[in-house]
Amino acid sequence: MKAAFGSQFATLSRDKRDTLLLIASSLLVLAPHALHLPLWVSLLCGAILAWRAALTVLGRRLPRNLVLVPLAAVAMAGVQQSYSTVLGRDAGVAMLVLLVAFKMLEMHARRDLFVVVFLCFFLVLTNFFYSQSFGTAILMLVSIVFLLATQMSFQLTGKVPPLSLRLARSARILAFALPLAAGAFVLFPRVEGPLWGLPDDARSGKTGLSDTMAPGQMADLAQSEDVAFRVKFDGPPPPQPQLYWRGPVLGSYDGRTWTRVHPLPARERAQPLAISVAGAPLRYQVTQEPSNARWLFALEVPRALPQLADRPVGVSGELEIQAAAPITERVRYDLASYVRYQLQGGDSLPGSARWLLLPWGRNPRALAEGRRLRERLDPAGRVRAVLETFSTGGYVYTLQPPLLPGPHSIDDFLYGSRAGFCEHYAGAFVFLMRAAGVPARVVTGYQGGDMNPLDGWLTVRQSDAHAWAEVWLAGRGWVRVDPTAMVAPERVQRSLARALPPPAPFGLTGLGRFLQPDPDSLLGRMRYAIAAANNGWNQWVLNYTPRRQQDLVSRLRNDLFRWQALAAIVILSLVLLLVGKFSARRRSDPVDGLYSALCRRLGQLGLPRAPDEGPTAYGARIAAAPLAPGVRQAAGEFLQRYSAYRYAAGSTVAPGTALVPILKELLSRVR
Repeated sequence: MKAAFGSQFATLSRDKRDTLLLIASSLLVLAPHALHLPLWVSLLCGAILAWRAALTVLGRRLPRNLVLVPLAAVAMAGVQQSYSTVLGRDAGVAMLVLLVAFKMLEMHARRDLFVVVFLCFFLVLTNFFYSQSFGTAILMLVSIVFLLATQMSFQLTGKVPPLSLRLARSARILAFALPLAAGAFVLFPRVEGPLWGLPDDARSGKTGLSDTMAPGQMADLAQSEDVAFRVKFDGPPPPQPQLYWRGPVLGSYDGRTWTRVHPLPARERAQPLAISVAGAPLRYQVTQEPSNARWLFALEVPRALPQLADRPVGVSGELEIQAAAPITERVRYDLASYVRYQLQGGDSLPGSARWLLLPWGRNPRALAEGRRLRERLDPAGRVRAVLETFSTGGYVYTLQPPLLPGPHSIDDFLYGSRAGFCEHYAGAFVFLMRAAGVPARVVTGYQGGDMNPLDGWLTVRQSDAHAWAEVWLAGRGWVRVDPTAMVAPERVQRSLARALPPPAPFGLTGLGRFLQPDPDSLLGRMRYAIAAANNGWNQWVLNYTPRRQQDLVSRLRNDLFRWQALAAIVILSLVLLLVGKFSARRRSDPVDGLYSALCRRLGQLGLPRAPDEGPTAYGARIAAAPLAPGVRQAAGEFLQRYSAYRYAAGSTVAPGTALVPILKELLSRVR
């Protein structure tokens, strides 16, 4: 079938083949946009390209403007309806994609072909508005190769080389351009932030933790495989149960949603936060993805605040680290954290009342249970009793808990469904602790991460989002308590994927294993390799900030002015010059060298060749020149053979290597 298709394609005229190549190249550029464009735009573009391909193969005429103009107007109105505007990043890209598709049906002159090619080159750039991953970069390079081959096909005259040869030449052109692009990337002054960051929709679509928590919220976030941040430890990483990445701390509860508490009054905030640490700090570097939120994540507790180049960073009384402005681009910061610490470990807790507040009239059964615990046990015993209930009470850890729409959602969970995700267990535990008179709060963030054995980076994804609790005990301070670990210890000790059965999209268990393969399997190792390539791309290319560029230029300036560096540059330049001359000499055609020698010899005899004079015209002039008969005959035969070798189409003259001895013999007679 493949051979039959190839033979049918070869029988098409050159114009049809070039048009089909243009359609294929355009499809390669347009296809990635289907991931973020409205479905109707993708379907319409696909239908238009298929329509254009059918018209090309069948040799039919293109539709008239009476058909295209109304259709294009309806499409533009659809963009307005979908985005409520025709300006901005998303609407502008949709308009450009539709413009390329409709232009395919309105190509009446040669310049229209180049218009489509140049529009596709611009669409290559717009793909990076949505994804700047290593895979996207490779796909766009392939697209550029196809676009160059298409442009080359339109410009060739005479016999057209095979498509594989045109693609190879296009790849060679791109290879010559890449060093120049790399030099410009490294040395050209960089601009803070993305160039497309001005429109209102340039920062849309970011995901991450919120500063509120309601039932089901984290379960939805945990189904996302998007990367939250990556971590590189200076030494061996800590065990998985110690990887608690602290985020927003929630202490206000309205019966449904947990939110952050209001700051303490100024007189109470003036008291320093009592923290004591033990052991050596754990040093690491975090590369955090954009989230449109201000949270920066760290292990508990950091020795000092991270430093960002373009914005100040602060910390709250609950050890929440926040930037002064939302994180709208990838940031990297260094940290050192103490995993052994004591926070506010005195005999009393300033402002403890705000960590004991509960909504009136909600969850009466949980309130009664808390009062019973308070009457029978000390604070530490109350904590152990609730954890024991979670461990032995038949509770289930699941990503799809039943809905709890009533006003007493915690009672419904504790004494009804007994099935929930981390936010259910953390929220119910804090409620019970407060009902029992123990100050408590919910802490959200991420737990764990996936260590890549190939590059040593720990990847923390949105699926690692987690909620746990902190209780305050006299003499011990704030103590981390993770009630989820009592129900699903695998979640904390290993990962979410280990704690839950593999997913089965559309009921297909095999597809779930493919999407989340075992780390030791071939698919798992391939996933690690792709992740390592993406991380290297992020660290060395996408994270090449103006500050890093300034540091690099400063180092280069200091190093290049040393005499050792100057000497090395001079020696390297000489070596490259000699290699270039030697390679050029080897690549030169010996037949051309003999022709140049003949021209020099005839010039010495008073018959120099004019700059615009070819060998045939030169031979005609030599035949009429007053030279010795033997010299005139040898020179004429030399020029005739050289002209046939160089210019005659379909000649049977010997190849250059076989022709050299003959020309040398003729040249020896021209004396």
